[in-house]
Order: sequence, then structure tokens, then C-alpha cells
Amino acid sequence: MTIKGWILYSPFKERVKQDSYENLRFLEVAKENDIELKILHPEQFDLIVTKRDEKSVFLDGEPADIPDFVIPRLGAHTSYFSLAILRQLEKLGVHIVNAPDNIEMVKDKLYTQQMLATNNLPVPKTMLIRFPVNEELVKKYLGYPVVVKSISGSQGSGVYLTHDQSDFRDLMQLMTTTKTSMNFILQEFIKDSFGKDLRVFVVGGRAVACMERCSGDGGFKANFSQGGKVKNYEMNAEIEWLATESAKILGLDVAGIDLLFDGEHYKICEANSSPGFQGLEAATGINTAKEIFDYLKIRLNLL
Repeated sequence: MTIKGWILYSPFKERVKQDSYENLRFLEVAKENDIELKILHPEQFDLIVTKRDEKSVFLDGEPADIPDFVIPRLGAHTSYFSLAILRQLEKLGVHIVNAPDNIEMVKDKLYTQQMLATNNLPVPKTMLIRFPVNEELVKKYLGYPVVVKSISGSQGSGVYLTHDQSDFRDLMQLMTTTKTSMNFILQEFIKDSFGKDLRVFVVGGRAVACMERCSGDGGFKANFSQGGKVKNYEMNAEIEWLATESAKILGLDVAGIDLLFDGEHYKICEANSSPGFQGLEAATGINTAKEIFDYLKIRLNLL
């Protein structure tokens, strides 16, 4: 029996380099595993909500034969319309990796931290920016350096390190002047993780691989998509538990969990619902797409 699946993807400029690799790997591995896979864009869809949901999803203007599964590859750029498509398909019994409500949750970095902290997992102290910013509150509870992040973003975009109060004040003044509508959070700077972190790849509740990412230019960002260097990193029980527990709390079937070095332990920096895996495959040799497809076969009872 041939399994049918879709990848929902939109070629945002900042994601094209990454996703060209991931999409090709998905197509290659799907062909090897008798999976009929199509890459589709949200712009190809129309929705009509009916009482029985019959013929409610249209693709290029025609009623669509729904697939067995959908893998959204939109991440932090998932729009309301894309979420609506995924929710409609979910109502029709299509297995979505990851579920739309959980994608929406993880888009919000503050909400992610709230969920993890509520479940007593170690996270950096995090504060929502409110203008005008109470600098004394920042100094007292977070200190400097302090990390400034946009609420939604990926691949290191929208992340800044302010070294002292003067740096921080200048950035806040710039943001106030430009009247940006974006929301930002402040996050405690973990000095042991300057220029390096861990990315753990979780599939179906298993931590399948871990790599260390190091800055390629001496800066504090270690993202592979921004020139960071990667190497395999041996997981211990703490790394594995933090990654799998984070994915479980956030309801993610597939997740990239980023951990910061903190002395002999770790803190959870972020979670990604649509993680890239070019660097991971280069560092660990794992066949990431096959891991995801094997998990889907189990979930769909098609093994």
C-alpha cells in the first residue's frame, strides 16, 4: 500500500537555503520507502467549511484527495491561513506532524518558556518587554549582558546580545524610534554557552541525535544556518530527558530542542517545530527523513 503525504511549505527568503536541502531529502527518502510525497504551498489551497466537511479542501481550484499525513515546514512563519488549512485537514483525519495548535504554541517563545517553566524544567530567566522599559528591573533580575529576542523567529534571526546597560538602552531607543510592532522578550545570558549550544532532534518521543553547534565567527550565535560549525555530541541521560520531556510538554511529534551549557548541566533555550537537519545529518550521519517516515508508519499502523 502506497502512503500519501504532503509537505506544506512556503519559500520565505530567509528559509530557502535551509529548506531546499530538507525538501530534497524528504523527496529522496520518500521515493526509497514507497511514499508518494508532494510539496505544496498554502497559496494553492482554498477551504469551504460544510456540515459534513465533504469536499472542503480545494487544491488549485479542484477538490483535493486528502493524504495520509502532512508535514508542515513553515515553523515560525506559519500564518493564520496555513494553520486554518492544517486544522481543516486534521478534522478530516489527516495526521499532522506537528499538530497546528502545538505549532502555534511554539511560535511564541515566551509561551514556550512559560509552559516549560510551569512544568519545572530549567529555562533561562525570561521577561516580556513593555515600553517604556524598566531598566532597573532588567538590571536587578536579569543583569547584563542580556539577550533580546523577537517573540517569533528562527535560525538566529531577531536575536541580539546587549553587553551592558548602555548597549541595551541604545537598542531600546532604536526600537522605540522605529515604532516596531513586533513583540520582544529579554532572556538571561548564560555565559557558559557563549558561542555554542546543543541541538537535540526528537522524533516520536525519542531523542534520535544530538549535535553541538559552535559559532563560526566568534560571536554568540551558533546557528548552522548562519555559518556555525557542527559536530556529533554524545547524549547523556540529562540531555535526553530534557529534550524528550520538552517535546512531550509542548506536544511535538518532531522537534529540535536547543539546550544551553550551564556549568555541568543545561538549560532549555528554545524549541523548533520545523527544525532543519542539514547540519544534523552532516554531524551525526543520521537519516533524519527516514526517522520521521518510520515514525509516521508506526502512527498510521502501516508497518
